[in-house]
Amino acid sequence: MQDKHLYEYAIIRVLPKVEREEFINVGLIMFCKRKKFIQFKYEIPQDKIRAFCKDFDLEQLELHLKGFELTANGGKNGGPIGAFEIAERFRWLTAIKSSCIQTSRPHPGLTENLEQTFNDLYQELVS
Repeated sequence: MQDKHLYEYAIIRVLPKVEREEFINVGLIMFCKRKKFIQFKYEIPQDKIRAFCKDFDLEQLELHLKGFELTANGGKNGGPIGAFEIAERFRWLTAIKSSCIQTSRPHPGLTENLEQTFNDLYQELVS
């Protein structure tokens, strides 16, 4: 029997009109401190977003989500926050924001296979 790993994940959401508080799940971030694991993935459902707001800037959204991804992955391309430890990057990315890109509150779990759990959560919550 394999060890189970404690992980946390948060759903990345887009609010086409922040004042209406309606959101669309577009991505997932997950991390495990013990395994030094962090993964971020997103997809932009353009038609769904346009149904909520016809003039939403999808190019700007793509740029911001790529920035989130670079920060999550760390290193020099992730800017100053990218230099933080994995847990600190996760906390920074999942902090409460009032912008059009927000995250759910982090949720914990236990798994033997981080990659598989990430894929399962992504399929269930985003795709």
